[in-house]
Amino acid sequence: MGRIWSILFLLVPILGVAFFVWAIADIWPLNNHWLPENINEPSRVIDGLFMFILYLTGTVFIGTSLLLFWFLWKYDADRNAEPVKYMHGSHTLEVVWSILPAATLLFIAIYQMNAWANARMRRPTIGPGVDLIAGTADDELKPPLALVTGRQFEWRIRYAGKDRLLGTNDDVFTVNDLHVPVNEEIVLQIESEDVLHSFFLPNARVKQDVVPGMRQFIWFLPGKTGRYDIVCAELCGWGHYKMKGRLTVESADDFNSWLAAEHAKQEQSSFSASEGEE
Repeated sequence: MGRIWSILFLLVPILGVAFFVWAIADIWPLNNHWLPENINEPSRVIDGLFMFILYLTGTVFIGTSLLLFWFLWKYDADRNAEPVKYMHGSHTLEVVWSILPAATLLFIAIYQMNAWANARMRRPTIGPGVDLIAGTADDELKPPLALVTGRQFEWRIRYAGKDRLLGTNDDVFTVNDLHVPVNEEIVLQIESEDVLHSFFLPNARVKQDVVPGMRQFIWFLPGKTGRYDIVCAELCGWGHYKMKGRLTVESADDFNSWLAAEHAKQEQSSFSASEGEE
């Protein structure tokens, strides 16, 4: 009976690897179960980091599973008549299996530093600006295209109007509908109106917790037109499941036309409202 259990344990790595390969190959019925299409060129390093960690942990998983199978098979109590042997441990072995994981984690930490810097520290700039206090010229940070506010249970999006300034009277508002131009570095300001949310663009590999009381920025470079998902990746209440929106990546001309049309609709709505009050 013990060897039957060893065979069952052996099926774990075999089936695990088979399902992973099946999903990566995008074959029915596991098609569309792997990573979504990546439209953000700078974030391809994140996919490479993910696959590296997957292969590394997968190798360890397969190795330990095979060792488990071998021990179960070799030392099956029903077939092994050898007396039990005791050992008091090995300091050398303990040092080795402490140093190897530590070195591996340190390598991963160093390997991902550039990916972290690109995603969280190197905000896009629009050319040199002047620091009036220090008297030095530095690259000016690119202003946000839109302000995205998370609230239970929707994403409210605010675009600058004709004056190109957020927070003025001619701002354009949408709900769960984010439009951006293709092949341009996009900067978004994100905030929360109530509880902790997480703004997640799976196809851009962008995910950032939205913390109440904090002003945060995210950026990405969409390289392909299309419509993609916006989701909340943080449990934020009973309606968390429906807190989703749509990211539309379009040409610069189409984006400008859409923004102008939204602005015209908003102006018309404001004009109609003022006429009604009179």
